[in-house]
Amino acid sequence: DAAALVREMWEETGLQVVPGALVGRVQRGRFAIADYLCSVLAGPLRAGDDALDARFVDRAALTALPLVDGLLDALTSWDALPRV
Repeated sequence: DAAALVREMWEETGLQVVPGALVGRVQRGRFAIADYLCSVLAGPLRAGDDALDARFVDRAALTALPLVDGLLDALTSWDALPRV
């Protein structure tokens, strides 16, 4: 998982990261998704070719975004939401 996470974060966000602890797993259709905490080493943050925007947000801004069904509930149950 660690090598794939580093590669995908670079491709999708332009960020160089160090993977941390696993925070949770979900199954969406045929896809098993594992989410990890990461430390950012370098940037800048940018949207990959399959996204219109990428940005860091606080908790209030996150809850105002149009999110995939179940994402906010999963992040809440994993205690993985922004602290502010």
